[in-house]
Amino acid sequence: QVQLVESGGGLVQAGGSLRLSCVASGRAFSTYAMGWFRQAPGKEREFVASIDWSGASTYYADFVKGRFTISRDNTKNTVYLQMSSLKPEDTAVYYCAADRTSRNVQVLAVRYDYWGQGTQVTVSA
Repeated sequence: QVQLVESGGGLVQAGGSLRLSCVASGRAFSTYAMGWFRQAPGKEREFVASIDWSGASTYYADFVKGRFTISRDNTKNTVYLQMSSLKPEDTAVYYCAADRTSRNVQVLAVRYDYWGQGTQVTVSA
């Protein structure tokens, strides 16, 4: 069983930045595609960004393109989400997820096998 632990959330003013981290347990992290999702109150969980096993390929939801960057360090079993130019509508619980069966970027939440507990990001106007 892989455990994912997110950190780095918090309260930030609009226009500010945050970097989320997600550390994975186990030895197979470098073979997983990883993703970030978010869920705002009263809304469904939505895809934010994904990165392939090597870090060479990334994919973003349209609403974060140019503002968020996903990256990974396989030597540290860690995936990051650098968030800039934050908006109040980015307020949500952010989750990282691991897809153990595919090495390629993955948009669909149902394809992910492991999930973290989430970290709250609140952007004030």
